[in-house]
Amino acid sequence: MMKKDNLPSKDFSILSDCVKIEGKIISEGNVNIDGAVTGDINVNGNISIGEKALIKGTVIAENIVLMGKVEGKVQAKEKLVLEGKSYLKGDLIAKILVVEAGAKFEGQSLTAPPASNNQVKSDNK
Repeated sequence: MMKKDNLPSKDFSILSDCVKIEGKIISEGNVNIDGAVTGDINVNGNISIGEKALIKGTVIAENIVLMGKVEGKVQAKEKLVLEGKSYLKGDLIAKILVVEAGAKFEGQSLTAPPASNNQVKSDNK
């Protein structure tokens, strides 16, 4: 996302493959991660996790594209894409889940909101 003066807009952050972070990341904009993160990531936008990225922690965002490696829970409020070279070891929650050929996933997935107790009881009459 570039402005007319060719400077990145302030709602887009990039962590290059030479960056290693230990701690929590919180962003109100979109994030692209190619480095290593040990800690939780909470983004009120979209996140792209590059092929060289390694994340150990929980990732929460509107939409998530995973090309690298995540060890931890991943929650996409809308759409999660596991691309061909991606590896996810942990549980995932997403409204929409796209898994490309070659993606590796170890864990449990939930792709729809859980039914409330009232709905379950009424179905078992």
